[in-house]
Amino acid sequence: MLTPDMQDFIQKLPKVELHLHLEGTLEPEMLFQLAERNHVELAYDSIEAVRNAYNFDNLQSFLDLYYQGSNTLQTEQDFYDLSWAYLLHCRNDNVRHVEVFFDPQAHTARGIAFETVITGIRKALLQGEMELGISFKLIMCFLRHLSEADAMQTLEQAEDYLDWIDGVGLDSSEVGNPPAKFVNVFAKAREKGLLTVAHAGEEGPADYIRDSVDLLKVSRIDHGVRITDDPELVQQFVQSRMPLTVCPLSNIKLCVFKDMASHNILELLAKGLCVTVNSDDPAYFGGYMNANYTALVTDLGATKAQLKQLALNSIEASWMSAEARQALIEEVNYLS
Repeated sequence: MLTPDMQDFIQKLPKVELHLHLEGTLEPEMLFQLAERNHVELAYDSIEAVRNAYNFDNLQSFLDLYYQGSNTLQTEQDFYDLSWAYLLHCRNDNVRHVEVFFDPQAHTARGIAFETVITGIRKALLQGEMELGISFKLIMCFLRHLSEADAMQTLEQAEDYLDWIDGVGLDSSEVGNPPAKFVNVFAKAREKGLLTVAHAGEEGPADYIRDSVDLLKVSRIDHGVRITDDPELVQQFVQSRMPLTVCPLSNIKLCVFKDMASHNILELLAKGLCVTVNSDDPAYFGGYMNANYTALVTDLGATKAQLKQLALNSIEASWMSAEARQALIEEVNYLS
């Protein structure tokens, strides 16, 4: 039950978000605004029609709509506006630090310059740090349904902007696109000093989680809820403190679990895993950070102690400096 006291606690809890696709923050209102600005014809005649389309059977049905929405993003201003709108949601939800994904291949394939994409995003992130006090890291994702050669080309396009990029990730259609497909490009990224993360164990098997660690040398696993299919892997992750960036509302919207009451995030927490809460593609999945934390209370009966531990795990799993992490840890521990 969500009492006023618990609602206030969730609002005051300092948060870190580690699994967020900027393109997945494209709200229907902005979608129509950008479509009009850039003279893009939409398959929907109203904002309500778009919202009605946000009922997905699986990951692929979401991705089909996600890439349609990306078509409206064309100018540096568009990418700035998208990113700034997300940061305002962060301010409202007391999110202090973000480590966000962007998908350059979804844009360069349409003829949008890599520079256009990353410059617009970075301008907003820098402004958010200065004006809203939200620190950030930027993660460039490779689309796993495309070839490794395509990913390698994207890494080459990023060469002049590596000072702006903190890591690389792997997203898009998981089933049939194993981590082994991207061993060479991840090795090249690591040679360039970039950290690595990868989506694994959302719809794909637990083996994809293991391979992401062994083959791609990731710092974190994005999603990872299928880890419980492999008890030995669970113990390995407990001992190593390898983080899982879990996205509760996303998992329900994409039918990974039938409902929130069936979600295993608190089970993962109880096993001692470094599990974290994130919003993934909140415009499509029904909620930003506070909504995800709230769902854990209303549907799973999460306690304040559990929410605090999830927040502390996110801080631990982040790429912030030790000093910044310690300051946030102290804030979380102070809450009661």
